[in-house]
Amino acid sequence: MTEDLRAAGRLDTPAIYNDLERKLVTGVFAAGTKLKPGELQSVYGCSANTVRDVLLQLSKGGLVEFEMQRGFRASPSTSARRRDVADFRIMLEQEGAVRSMERGGIDWESRLSAAHYRLSHIESQIARQGMAEHLIGLWSDAERNFHETLISECGSPLLIEAFTRTYLQFRQQINAQQPDLGAGDVGWIIEEHQAILAAAVGGVASDLRDAIRAHLDRHL
Repeated sequence: MTEDLRAAGRLDTPAIYNDLERKLVTGVFAAGTKLKPGELQSVYGCSANTVRDVLLQLSKGGLVEFEMQRGFRASPSTSARRRDVADFRIMLEQEGAVRSMERGGIDWESRLSAAHYRLSHIESQIARQGMAEHLIGLWSDAERNFHETLISECGSPLLIEAFTRTYLQFRQQINAQQPDLGAGDVGWIIEEHQAILAAAVGGVASDLRDAIRAHLDRHL
């Protein structure tokens, strides 16, 4: 990814942010790894101050920890933190999804179905091949898009913002403990995503809440 960014000449601050965010979420930087601006500046071809500013922004989203005397580290992974993030994600996603179901209409259902179709296609490939390197980014983007689309019509920018932060922290926590990014559970995950879609278009709030909880319960 970094090489692609360099070749495209897009190593501005947003590009560096997005690349570091992806590496933190997918476990390229293991939990607790020290992140040194002086080393990363050579990776991204920018100043150490630019990297430092990006890491400070990522720390606001919970993906990076910063201490004055110790510098930056990828956020640690613990069972207690994973459970806390998973529980908070369930609350946010249930509320956002039910509100979206009540407000979104056919357009939302269509976008959700399209997001699920792409995700399901990628997950079917993972079921056959395992989590091949070329599928990691595709699945990460498709899974995030599905869940963000699920809550996209909730009518609350604050809820959406909180969910995005929490979702990324959740993926960081899970991927730190599952080096295959959950590929071993892909059979269950396919069924769970299908159940969420069916409940969302079915229009029954309790069914949708239950489908979301069933998808995430094992992480509590």
